[in-house]
Amino acid sequence: MRTRRSSFRLAATALAVVLVGTGVATGGTGHAAAAGCRVAYAVSSQWSGGFGANVTVTNLGDPISGWTLRWSFTAGQTVTQAWNATVTQSGATATATNVSYNGDLGTGASASFGFNGAWNNATNPVPGTFTVNGVTCTSGTSPTPTANPTPTPTATPPPPGGTPPVRTVRVYWLKPSDVGYDKRWPDGIAAVMREAQRYYKQELGRTFTLNSPVVEVVDGDHVRSWYENTPNGSERYWWSVFNMQQELMRKLSLRSPDNRWINVGEISAEGPGAGGGGGGGWVILCQHDADGAAGVNGPMNRWYGGMVHELGHALGLPDSTSTDGTPMSASFYNYPDTHFSQAQKDQILAGPYGAFLS
Repeated sequence: MRTRRSSFRLAATALAVVLVGTGVATGGTGHAAAAGCRVAYAVSSQWSGGFGANVTVTNLGDPISGWTLRWSFTAGQTVTQAWNATVTQSGATATATNVSYNGDLGTGASASFGFNGAWNNATNPVPGTFTVNGVTCTSGTSPTPTANPTPTPTATPPPPGGTPPVRTVRVYWLKPSDVGYDKRWPDGIAAVMREAQRYYKQELGRTFTLNSPVVEVVDGDHVRSWYENTPNGSERYWWSVFNMQQELMRKLSLRSPDNRWINVGEISAEGPGAGGGGGGGWVILCQHDADGAAGVNGPMNRWYGGMVHELGHALGLPDSTSTDGTPMSASFYNYPDTHFSQAQKDQILAGPYGAFLS
């Protein structure tokens, strides 16, 4: 657990899982038309009814301060979810606009984004023409994938007993594809969640309900280094956890915010300077927290206090402005010798997730 603990606001950070028709572009349109551009479009995975694609836009002309990419699907495909760009669709035409942190492209510079879509299970061709800021890109695209590639599993089976009840807390350990299973991790994370559950009952007289099993183990689609080194957010602090959160949302049909569950995700990946945070009904934490919960990374009171702190953010509390003895300040390191103020208790119970506590 880093000294820095942070809440995140979905509309103000680089957490850009944008549903079609709901996104608002944070980057502007280009102030000067690009003289040339190149687009690489590749279907990264495909399954019954759905597919994922990665797109890279390269500016070959003068520097631009914002970009809008347009293309038309030819086989009825539709975009259902996107990240690192705001994507909308009207008929067959899709429009992707930069977000706040990837709009400036110098000559030769590139920006990448990804999306999930729906297809007809028969053919999924790469679009033939792309434009950037109204200029047709003439440098070609990546090769068209085969029409019927071997389906790649992308969904994690639901937990035993089916979908968990609403207004409960769901907890996930995302295990990258090159990380072996070790029961100390889900068992340890579950123990931290049970302790947080006890603490909230002690402090508020009410607490949240955990599902069974407490921790859902999710097999990641990528190796650890992918989560650590794939940019996703304006700061590297967020890359691992944002990549995790977006994969969890895609695989488990989660939302952010989600009015059905409070979601807690931990990943066994980190990278230089990585951290995590909470907000909007979510807690997203990287490897040092997962390791701490498993009992291999320092005294347990740090991990208990840290989870109480981040759940406070998920429930709507801001950081304290000083070390004030409450778990929303650095006082969480003193756990269990830390207590919510009456104002914090009232804010939790009156907040958007107060009804989850009983």
